[in-house]
Amino acid sequence: MTVWDSLVGQQRAVATLQAAAAGTGMTHAWLFTGPPGSGRSNAAVAFAAALQCDAGGCGECEACLTTLAGSHPDVAVRRTEKMIISVDDARQWVRDAVLMPVRRRWQVIIVEDADRLHERANNALLKAIEEPGHKTVWILCAPQPDDVLPTIRSRSRHVSLSTPSAARVQEFLEQRHGVPPALAANAARASQGHIGRARALATHEGTRNRRHEVIKWPSGLTSLGACLTAATNLVDIANEESAAQSAEVNAQEVADLEAVYGEDRRSKSSRSYKAADSELKRYQKAREKRQVLDVVDRALMDLMSVYRDVLVVQTRTGSALVNVEQRVQIDELARTGTPEETLGRIDAIFEAREQMLEFNVPPQLALEALMVALRTR
Repeated sequence: MTVWDSLVGQQRAVATLQAAAAGTGMTHAWLFTGPPGSGRSNAAVAFAAALQCDAGGCGECEACLTTLAGSHPDVAVRRTEKMIISVDDARQWVRDAVLMPVRRRWQVIIVEDADRLHERANNALLKAIEEPGHKTVWILCAPQPDDVLPTIRSRSRHVSLSTPSAARVQEFLEQRHGVPPALAANAARASQGHIGRARALATHEGTRNRRHEVIKWPSGLTSLGACLTAATNLVDIANEESAAQSAEVNAQEVADLEAVYGEDRRSKSSRSYKAADSELKRYQKAREKRQVLDVVDRALMDLMSVYRDVLVVQTRTGSALVNVEQRVQIDELARTGTPEETLGRIDAIFEAREQMLEFNVPPQLALEALMVALRTR
């Protein structure tokens, strides 16, 4: 087993990264792009492990194991739960990057979701990429090359990851996670190539049940009341899932903060504790908001798959359906609409995503408008 085994269907990218780790085409800045679920972050960590490994990513040595576990002293994975990566965060990462590696190889900084970089944060990273340390390697991860500044793109080597096929995802689930073939096939098809989503669908019954509930909604959107109820149900699901994810983490963060300040926190004059407590609450609120949007976004992609199937039936392309188990519903939706109307509904889903992710429209409002737009005759 090597560090590359978790990269499903990415042979071309792996070949490029293996060659770079061996010294061919190595550079100080990299840009990994690919659709959600293609494994951008996994590829970045695997590459970092290969750079630290004397054998180029054997998967068994201390350098590989500590990198994959997130504990290597010379590999930093920078991520945020907030909507935007601030310039203060970026500047701190730049300051950390100038340090020489603790060990003898590379200082690697991986920036997940580089598309969330604020404009000023982009500029802060640009200077570091223009004038890198001798042993420093930056790896930025984003959905598309256009998601980062052109000046950063021009100074980075681009590695594009693709969406793996359902067959490759199924094979991965069976071999790496011991998922039974039938369940692995269903999860791979439903995930539409998203590795993390496929794993969750294959291993968590609750995730499968929530998805099944979502993909049944289109045929029930026949009245204004039904549309508003569907929107509210999705917001409730997202809030509940976010709360469940956050409860334990939030409690631990509060406990850690109180342990740091000890009895000083009880003093009314402890301004530093109040400031730290206020900052923690802002951070937790931002993280919970992002988690809600992530849950909603996954649901919208599940809805999208239904209308994609409807379009396949309407246009008779012969492509395989994602939601085979909903064939009766899909045929009915195809009969009651036109391909043009189906494309309009798909556009409405994209617009709702943009409103929430780019323009900060409250999920309840965006989803109510979307469900009305999806209403069937």
